[in-house]
Amino acid sequence: MTPNPRRRLRAAAALSVVSMTACGLLTAVAATPASAAVSCPSPSFTRQLFANTTFSGTPKKTDCDSVIAENWGTGAPAVGLPRDNFGVRWSMTRDFGSGGPFALTTSALDGIRVYVDGVRKVDVWKNVSTTQTRTLNLTIPSGRHTLRVDYVNWTGSAYVKFVYAPRTSATVDKVKPLAPVGVKASLDNATAKANVSWSANKEMDLAGYRVYRRLDGTSTFTLVATTTATAYAGITPDPGRTYYYEVRAYDKAGNASLGSIDQPVTTIAVTTPTGLTARGEDAGIRLSWKPVPGAVRYYVLRDNLSGDDLIRTTTAASFTDTTVARSDTWMYRVAAVDGAGRASAYTAEYNPAAEARRPVAAPHDVTATPGPGQAVLTWKINPETDGDHYGFHVYRSTTLPVDTSAEPVRCSTTSTALADGRWQYTCTDSSAGNSTTNHYVIKGYDNRSVESVPSATVTVTTLDRDLTPPAAVAGLTAEATAYGIVLNWAANTEPDLKRYVVYSGELIGDDDERVCSGSAYAYLAPGDTYYTHERLPDGEERCYFIDAVDTVGNSSFEWTGTAHAVVVTELDLTPSVATPEGSPLTLSATRSDTEAGTAAELSWNSVADASGYLVHRWNPATGTYEKLTAEPVTELSYTDSGAAPGTTHFYRVTAVYSDGTESAPDADWVILPPSK
Repeated sequence: MTPNPRRRLRAAAALSVVSMTACGLLTAVAATPASAAVSCPSPSFTRQLFANTTFSGTPKKTDCDSVIAENWGTGAPAVGLPRDNFGVRWSMTRDFGSGGPFALTTSALDGIRVYVDGVRKVDVWKNVSTTQTRTLNLTIPSGRHTLRVDYVNWTGSAYVKFVYAPRTSATVDKVKPLAPVGVKASLDNATAKANVSWSANKEMDLAGYRVYRRLDGTSTFTLVATTTATAYAGITPDPGRTYYYEVRAYDKAGNASLGSIDQPVTTIAVTTPTGLTARGEDAGIRLSWKPVPGAVRYYVLRDNLSGDDLIRTTTAASFTDTTVARSDTWMYRVAAVDGAGRASAYTAEYNPAAEARRPVAAPHDVTATPGPGQAVLTWKINPETDGDHYGFHVYRSTTLPVDTSAEPVRCSTTSTALADGRWQYTCTDSSAGNSTTNHYVIKGYDNRSVESVPSATVTVTTLDRDLTPPAAVAGLTAEATAYGIVLNWAANTEPDLKRYVVYSGELIGDDDERVCSGSAYAYLAPGDTYYTHERLPDGEERCYFIDAVDTVGNSSFEWTGTAHAVVVTELDLTPSVATPEGSPLTLSATRSDTEAGTAAELSWNSVADASGYLVHRWNPATGTYEKLTAEPVTELSYTDSGAAPGTTHFYRVTAVYSDGTESAPDADWVILPPSK
């Protein structure tokens, strides 16, 4: 018989150990002392190796063995043991559960005996030259039992194998597993699941477990799970009811145990929240309601008077809707949700307490400029995001914080539309007093007189009356370029100069008395002496003038009523090829400024049935729109990094269909200023 690797290792370990003395004689090294007692966990065997065949005296070695299958050949089983006339004993106590029919199979060279609870069941005890095999069928009772296997080798090769296994044929095995014990059941409110757990059965032929459930007040159990694990988690079908769970074990022969002790689980049925209120705050509309037992989250339904709705989810019994637009009235409804996702009914469809509007935003970019006996206040509002301001209240105090419960300051407010879509408001407090320090805050209010939160506080000390305006701006020139109008002027020298105001407009009136009717377009620092008005170069005539304003608000233009205006005609870079109408595309061209340089960013909408899109740029030298993409692109955007700076670029995009035809183009333009 060919030794296996395990046999070779153990045989090698069993070789006699010798050493060479100074005289050259071989002297045996002292035998390895007996090992200390070991504790082997069931169902491992405790193995003892003896240097005799009577299992007498102290074992030479004790260790643990998970299986009995050894082939030592003609070698010793361990250091310190002889090659012949040795014995090995395996013993183990385990719980067999309900017991049942088992087969004990042995193979040995030389002798082997098997004991169950100290009773000999297999006895093949003789010195043989060929392997002796035996199989014994017997029934092992339920509970804990001890197995012991004794093996001896008198002479020759040493081989032993022992297997005990349940007989799982349905015609042989009629023994049911024991009912599972240690069953526990509880409700996990976070998931609305019933968690059931139990102790593992001890039967060796166990196939798994079946989990059953019955509704309180009924006697019918329903199978809800089959598992090999010792736990189950599942959602009960009806909230607010009590269910009883039991577990049954089954073996490989199909025998099923009795049911375990029933364990109840009572679920919670979430109810519609009560006490819902809504309050408009600067951060949004704040909702609150009474917590609902069993709820792990809530659905918040927002519905405005136009019928639009939006659903949000929150785990708390409160929620602030920060996405809601200002100045619009919104109604809210709330539903409770359990861990299984089962929701209650929503609160009432109409509930005045759940209706609110977010107030207008506080004015921002507030400034205060001192004047002679007065303070000029300015602030800005963005109608797109700040709500519908019906008016403003200006509050003044000589101490901090500013008292906003007092009567607001009377001042006339004017407004100016800015190029970025915002509005700038100006209010002159003429009752501020000379050389007086005042603190100001501003509140906006809506058409219901609901005020915003206060703006940032600004402080200003008024001046004695100064009536000297800055000198009129001189040396103003205007140059038409491919990227707009470049203005240059001579610097003013007044030490109290605060800013330049660029006015842009059109010439009106008769040829003999034409005047520049313009509005404030840009506000520049006192050190600036040039400005680029980026405009589409389409050949229009424009006029410009610059106003100088000092720190107390004196204006050279307002003081004299006149200003030196320059007139300039824009370059006309309009493509000579007109873009037809009827395109399914909407092209948008914008400028992108990065560290790598300036580029044109193009984007457009998706067109049904289009397989790609072609991007064209106008070439004034050839008078044609030239392709930037040799093949259609499939994306809905394109970056033209090769567009030259210092000019205006015109683009067109067409959709390409699968048959090779193209849609009508859409066009747009973008200004790329010169590189700095």
